[in-house]
Amino acid sequence: MLSRTANVDTVWIKKIRSKGSHRSGLVIGLVSMIVVLGGSWSAWAKSSGNLDDPETVIRMIVKANAQMDMKTLEVHMAADEDTVGYTIGGRKYIGWKNVKQAFEEEFSMLSGLTIDILNLKVWQKGEVAWFAMEIDYNREVQTADGPKKKTWPLRDTGVLSRREGKWMLVNWHESMREPIKPLAVEREVQPSKTEENPIKVNLTGQWEIQEEDKAYQVTLDGTGNGPYTWQEGRLQTEKVVDRLWSGTWHQKGNDREGGFEVLLSEDGKTADGVWWYSRVGTQKNIPPREWGGTYKIKRLSPLPSP
Repeated sequence: MLSRTANVDTVWIKKIRSKGSHRSGLVIGLVSMIVVLGGSWSAWAKSSGNLDDPETVIRMIVKANAQMDMKTLEVHMAADEDTVGYTIGGRKYIGWKNVKQAFEEEFSMLSGLTIDILNLKVWQKGEVAWFAMEIDYNREVQTADGPKKKTWPLRDTGVLSRREGKWMLVNWHESMREPIKPLAVEREVQPSKTEENPIKVNLTGQWEIQEEDKAYQVTLDGTGNGPYTWQEGRLQTEKVVDRLWSGTWHQKGNDREGGFEVLLSEDGKTADGVWWYSRVGTQKNIPPREWGGTYKIKRLSPLPSP
């Protein structure tokens, strides 16, 4: 049995985009486990590049990820139809097709990425190898206010299998190292209004929605309904009460839907709150407010006339 450790390493990706070229959206940001298998490739590239070493192969996968090289990823990731992987937000991938889609979504969201490996161990016994590590996954996305950065503290485990002399990643599991806060809107109690007498707010116009890992635009009518620029999505407002704006979102592009709740500012130009899943594909038994993230919404068009 073989055990190795590695100290903190960093991978940097920077994509130069022309104005208006970025696409992002409502899905939690999909982070495939391979995306976070960071490491310093240059030192390994100068070595023998021995593909008999599973840790070298892991780092090759990382290099391919950083270069957005899907062909190399396909070479070193098992394409078995029953391969299963788990990542944050309760997401589950079965087979290469779903993993590839996750990579493509992730690549379309990012303007920059750094990955710090805090610790990494790799074991090998015969034709099987497995690893455990902790990382800081530092993502950057472009918004109307400029680049936004967010760090996810993650832990990962995975299994590789040697097939015809070649190491293949066949299974992985990823989770947060820190507890996830409940999805709730923080606000002062304002008993002056009731649901029977809601504040009437004209939401007409263009808004930008920022999540922890992406930003995109939504165009709303006066009742707060309209399409957004990610996965053929649509936002549906249910009510605005005491500036508490709530509703649902639907994404035809990747077959997901859920709810949201945000608190509008006094001037009606911004809102902060949370979103969550109610369905992911055929999976419907998702506990309310358990899987999701944060919303920051900013009006881009002028306020409509009274």
